[in-house]
Amino acid sequence: MLYEYTISTPRADFYNITAQVRESVGKSGIIDGIAVAYCPHTTAGITINENADPDVVRDLLFALDKAFPDRDEFRHAEGNSAAHMKASAVGSSAMVIIDGGKLLLGTWQGVYFCEFDPPRNRKFYVKLL
Repeated sequence: MLYEYTISTPRADFYNITAQVRESVGKSGIIDGIAVAYCPHTTAGITINENADPDVVRDLLFALDKAFPDRDEFRHAEGNSAAHMKASAVGSSAMVIIDGGKLLLGTWQGVYFCEFDPPRNRKFYVKLL
């Protein structure tokens, strides 16, 4: 089963999409399987990380900005090469085990849509197997 979601991303940030992934599992009726959250964009990504302390997201964004700064030497005409690099480093999908009809996430984990080239109206998919 495939579910499509839209998300508005006014700023570079990690947007918690755990509720949408859980909603997909609930709608599907799948008891045991795999949920894959997938981002079809080249300047955004999806990851799993801590969802309890918002400073973790701030630290991740800070570190990605330091690791992949925007540089005058970049040749990509759209001027968003750093966003492409961040998206490649983070990845375009995350997989979560479904056990007993629930996502098998750790106590502090959440699924995040990672925006690196805002503002945008984006979409992401949840595929259940």
